[in-house]
Amino acid sequence: MHAKLYEEGTLLREAAGGSESAFTELFHYYKDKLYSFLLRLTESPEMAEDVIQDIFLKLWKSRAGLTGIDNFGSYIFRMAQNQCLTHFKRVARETLILAELQREATVPDTENTEALRAMQQKLEAVVAQLPPQQRLIYTLSREQGLKHEEIARRLAISPSTVKNHMIQALSSIRKELAPYARTGAFVTCFIALIEAFEK
Repeated sequence: MHAKLYEEGTLLREAAGGSESAFTELFHYYKDKLYSFLLRLTESPEMAEDVIQDIFLKLWKSRAGLTGIDNFGSYIFRMAQNQCLTHFKRVARETLILAELQREATVPDTENTEALRAMQQKLEAVVAQLPPQQRLIYTLSREQGLKHEEIARRLAISPSTVKNHMIQALSSIRKELAPYARTGAFVTCFIALIEAFEK
């Protein structure tokens, strides 16, 4: 049974008290509406799903305050919008970081050769573990040299969706390669990643 307007207050009180079943009712009632809303904003199914998970994780962690929300529907959609803004700000930061790495890039000397080889192997392993759509888009960009618009046409998706997938892929790669961040090999490898991102 889905949450009805007249019983939403009851569900919020029960969820605030730690009731997982009440919280699950709220989740199932709002998830599809949130997904449609977020899909329009992001044009990325994966990102929409991620934002929904983030929203409900935050709500559960702060569930004691659920009873203080007057209009839960409006509140949760504002949360969704704010989460999207946070994501896009993070995207902007990622872009600036990659651009800065490109400006500071230097050709690795022989001391970095082994580090570069090890990191390239790590990169291949990370790419292999990416979600299928991200991996496909990254591969089409890096290995086949296709631009975002060309990938979008081939996969029948929008260029912005291609870009979102590339951003998420690069973010995952950057996190996994963090141990190499102080080496010249790290910078060299990221030159290639930047080139893929900018297509």
